[in-house]
Amino acid sequence: MNKIELKISGMSCVNCANSIAKSALKIPGIKSASVDFNTHCGVFEYDKEDNIQALKDKIIKLGFSIQSSQSDLEIAQKKELKSYQNKFIISIIISVILMWIEMSQYDLAWLMAILAAIGVFYCGFGFYWHAIKSLKERNYDMNVLIFLGTFCAFCYSIFATIFNSYIPLNLNYLYFSGATMIISFVLLGRYLESKAKAMASSHLKALIDLSPAKAFIITSDGSAKEIVASKLKIGDIVLVKTGSIIPCDGVIENGGAEIDTSAINGESLPVYRSIAQEVYSGTLVCNGHILIKVTKSPNSTLLAQILELIQTAASKKLAISKLADKISNIFVPSIVAIAVVTFCIWAIMGMPFQGALSAICVLIISCPCALGLATPIAIVCAISLALKHSILIKNPAALEQFSNLKFAVFDKTGTITTGDISVIETNLNKESLSLVASISSLNSHPISKAIAQYAKELVDTKFQAKFEYISGLGIKGDNILIGNERLLSLNSVFIDENNKAIIEQKIEVGYGIVLVAIGGEFSGYIAISDTIKPEAKEIIDTLKSQNITPVILSGDNQKISNEVAKKLGIEMVYSEVLPQQKYEIIERLKKSGKVAFIADGINDAAALKSADISIAMNSGSDLAKNSADIILMQNNLNGVIKSINLAKKSSDTIKQNLIWAFGYNAICIPIAAGVLEPSFGIHLTPMWAAFAMSLSSISVVLNSLRLKLSKI
Repeated sequence: MNKIELKISGMSCVNCANSIAKSALKIPGIKSASVDFNTHCGVFEYDKEDNIQALKDKIIKLGFSIQSSQSDLEIAQKKELKSYQNKFIISIIISVILMWIEMSQYDLAWLMAILAAIGVFYCGFGFYWHAIKSLKERNYDMNVLIFLGTFCAFCYSIFATIFNSYIPLNLNYLYFSGATMIISFVLLGRYLESKAKAMASSHLKALIDLSPAKAFIITSDGSAKEIVASKLKIGDIVLVKTGSIIPCDGVIENGGAEIDTSAINGESLPVYRSIAQEVYSGTLVCNGHILIKVTKSPNSTLLAQILELIQTAASKKLAISKLADKISNIFVPSIVAIAVVTFCIWAIMGMPFQGALSAICVLIISCPCALGLATPIAIVCAISLALKHSILIKNPAALEQFSNLKFAVFDKTGTITTGDISVIETNLNKESLSLVASISSLNSHPISKAIAQYAKELVDTKFQAKFEYISGLGIKGDNILIGNERLLSLNSVFIDENNKAIIEQKIEVGYGIVLVAIGGEFSGYIAISDTIKPEAKEIIDTLKSQNITPVILSGDNQKISNEVAKKLGIEMVYSEVLPQQKYEIIERLKKSGKVAFIADGINDAAALKSADISIAMNSGSDLAKNSADIILMQNNLNGVIKSINLAKKSSDTIKQNLIWAFGYNAICIPIAAGVLEPSFGIHLTPMWAAFAMSLSSISVVLNSLRLKLSKI
């Protein structure tokens, strides 16, 4: 199956996106369509290349435009925003003039008709254009309601101007100002929604802006040449100086610099990077200069991957959002039917003109913008807030799964623990430790590195030129052995019973043991262990307080896993399990409740896919990150609790939005239909109906924006 992403401008609301997707699926060969109003992107799956042109023609036929690049899309969106602003100013000026004429005693009905025609048909042209296109395609979006409402109000006023003697005196009013005011309110609402949506997506735009447009490459003659960053190729050498943003992912070939990586991983302080270390596009060189060898193409950088993940995440629909979409899709025809019934009831009661006005109010006040905006705006705000806390949400649908979460399952190494081996203790004397450290400092094995690091502050190291690394056993040097018991026994070195008992005790509590023999005699041991992350205990206690059961699921040694679990207060432990067994255990736990799996390794990928919520560490394997719903960019377990808190806040916000949207329509539609008119004499004019409709949408947007100010 082929896939294409199109950047679509001209969408004014969520229902526009839904109508594009609905129309696209009617085209033969288009298998799936997902159009996101927030990112203005549509992702379509198709059979043949011929389907693409038919798809583009259909989108254009609906009244929308297709942009070739992100920058073109941004330019188009800015033009739309400016157009909303300018047309709002024109329509509000016309509305004020019309209201002044209405309050005066001058008989200027035809002048009012001309001014209203400009306000309705010029300023509201976009609504009319999209409505007519939608009706031709049998798609019914909110533009249809605006079109019907304002057009009927305008036509009613024209009729009242020509045939005023036929209309009852109490209904003989002109609604020219009301029709233009409707357009004004809707334009203002669209303008404010667009501005608010841009605020909600501000972090995404900030990431886009991180990628520099230019780069300096070193040519074959050694000179620096400026080129477009998107033209960089793998193997190019790029020069980056102090104050410049790195334009590529690569490895430092020469030089060193302090680099601010906060935009990518949230790290607050700059980190020093030198030769052979990796650097990433979008990070800032604070001090120093470096030559970087490009290792990834511009569209494969970490920054590009994060952007793609965010855009994909923003387009994914939550279950509650899908429900809102289904309701919204049948909403417009239902409202038209209610408007017709309203007119008929009033006409039967002998008041057709009252029925016409009430029907117009029903059409205007019930525009489903608030309903369509309720979920997507909240999702974008949630994603943006998560990014501020270095949490990358790949699949927003996972946020819904946090409700009633029962198990938080953790891989051990690299997740609960740092994954870095460190020395816990040793009984070697200083001279022996110095000798061991001298050899370890020349070896790249993680255990050797840990020993060298531990000894650095305690003893002086001496150069030991001759040694041999024996795989699976340890190191053999001049007159020294460093490794396991088998290495010692093969070289006729034996451990006395007293030392054996001490070593077994250390193994029992989960330590790894490195044995040392010097001059053919056993000299002592070095106890090593993977370090538990400092925040782990607090995270486990917090989960327990929320009635979420923590679980360790590890392929590591049973004794080591049990010791870690004991220190953290975790009672459920599965150790020495293979990848397939991890998958099976997750499946088994799911039968008892919702499961979140937090892991980082290649062997965790299947289990991550299986879990209701999958969370991966950014330091983990690419396979684990690809399988996860959420990535913790700073590799900090606090992100688990923050994700849970964010899920609760975003869920509350979405529910508030939907309650407001549904409640607003449930209350306002009957009032607009005139149910309060007979008993209380209360009725809405089209102008106030438009104001109420716009206020509803703006309220939903502002409520969603509160998420960005929340603490998690």
